[in-house]
Parts: sequence; structure tokens; C-alpha cells
Amino acid sequence: MQYGKIPGVAQPVSRLVQGSIMINSASIPECFYLLDAILEMGCNTFDTAHVYGSGDNERTFGRWLRERGNRNKVNIIGKGAHHSGDRKRVTPWDITSDIYDSLARFKVDHIDIYLLHRDDPAVPVGPIVETLNEHLKAGRILSYGGSNWSHQRVAEANDYAAKHGLAPFVASSPNFALAVQQKEPWEGCISISGDNGVASREYYQKLNMPLFTWSSLAGGFFSGRLRRDNIDTFETYLDKLAVEVYANDDNFKRLDRVQQLAEEKGLTIPQIATAYVMSYPLNIFALVGCQTADEFKANMQASEIRLSAAEMAWLELKSNSR
Repeated sequence: MQYGKIPGVAQPVSRLVQGSIMINSASIPECFYLLDAILEMGCNTFDTAHVYGSGDNERTFGRWLRERGNRNKVNIIGKGAHHSGDRKRVTPWDITSDIYDSLARFKVDHIDIYLLHRDDPAVPVGPIVETLNEHLKAGRILSYGGSNWSHQRVAEANDYAAKHGLAPFVASSPNFALAVQQKEPWEGCISISGDNGVASREYYQKLNMPLFTWSSLAGGFFSGRLRRDNIDTFETYLDKLAVEVYANDDNFKRLDRVQQLAEEKGLTIPQIATAYVMSYPLNIFALVGCQTADEFKANMQASEIRLSAAEMAWLELKSNSR
């Protein structure tokens, strides 16, 4: 496992970060086995969210920490201030409420990396930055950033922090994958993939800002199951969503090239898609949602692979040779 550094977090942070959306109290033995196995393989950082499972996710993850006695070995990424069905919730009150909720559910005294799950560009950044700094100074969070925040809003927030002597955003969590979205999967999602993401990638590269990128496999488009001739056969919500968001001619051309390169290297389609993300010249910590220990092991193998610049350009359809 490779590791990186997040300002404010004492211990190294694994470059692969396991998501926890599948962790729930209805299947404790299976969930704890998965978490145990992934931690044993060197992943010490886990992504959670206030909104997952209406709190059951955080409570169950916290129970795992307590029963295993491993809190000092684990970095928690917490996310809050997600919009509800009634209103947008990126306000000082909601941020504070969600942080206290999450701490109570985890039964811990701090969250290592706290990300605002969504943004509301209509809300001034000043009160947001000030509120997060209050929790930072109180030790409830050790660092903070934004999930699905545009790089312009991150820059605006950090300009405010600099002018007022406050701690800035130290991380961002956008979507990034080889496949390019033709529509956002959920409202308020930010992607830095493709041509539209050039300015964002240049901004983050200049700052070397840590990026907790999500959906390396493009929502399952690079699972190896989707083909041009079967996209009408999928029935589950997430499979249908992958088709709606990614199933277009250019992405299928990218998929063709991923499959070709995978066969040549003796790897799988998901491994090449993951290797593409990990090979990109950004400070990336890839969020993965592995359902089994074997899946995580395959992701670990992929994270060690570095594709050449020529291979990357070829996969991106920018070149016809490599």
C-alpha cells in the first residue's frame, strides 16, 4: 500500500480509501470481516457520510472501531451538510449539527478528515470557513475540505481563509475517471474528468492539493459487464444510472482500449481503469467501494501500476498510437 500526507492528520493516509456505504447493522459479521481484511491489507482510511443509511452507517462503523480497539490505527473521512429533499443544507447550523451527530454515532472525539458533502454556491464562503475553523480549533475535526465543490469555490474559500488568518480547505473530493460523464449522476456532483475538467486539474496540480477522487470505475461502466449490445438489459438502479451517465460512443471507444490494454498486460478492465486514475499526475487518493477482500486486493495491485504518458493519451482518445 502506498501512503500520502494530509495536513493536520498525524499518521499517513492510504492512497486507496475504502468506502463504507455497504456497512450496515443488518450484516455485522460480514461487514466487520470486510473491514478487518481491508485494514490488514494496509488501508487505514475509510470514507463515511452522515447521510449514509440515515446514520446506521456511522453507528456500525463506530461499533467496529470500538470492538476492535483500532481507532488509533484508522483515519475517518466524515462527510456532512448534504442536501435533503426539502432544502440545501450547507449552512453553519447544519455543518455543526452534522458534526455533532457523526461524533455521537461513531462515539469518537474527533474526525480526521471532514468534507462538506455538497456545496451551495448561493451561500457565502465566509461563514462556512469560520464554522469549520471553530470545529478545527476545538479538535472535533483535524482537517477539512469539500466533496463536490468546484475548484473556483475551493479557491474562493481559501482566499477568504488567507485574508482572515484561518485554516484553509486542504482537500477536495470530485469525481475523476477515464470515462466522461454526459450528465451528472446526482444533483450537485462535480467531475474533473475530460476536457471540461482541464482547468480544475490544472488548479489542483499547481497546488498539489490532495484529491479524494470518487468512482474510478465510472459507476460500474468499467466493471467489465457493460457492452454496447447489452446496455438495455440492466435492471438495477445503479446499473441503469451507469448507462445513463456514461454509455456513449466515446466512452465505449475508451472501454475498447481499456480492454485491449488489460489483455496485453494480463490485467482486468477494472484494474486498468484504476491504474489510469492512480497514474494521473495529481495528488490522488482514490475512493473505492469494494464489496469483497478480493476486490480490494485487485485494486491494490492496480494502484501499484503506472501507465506511461503515451498509454494514458491513447486511452483518452488523444492519440492513436502508444
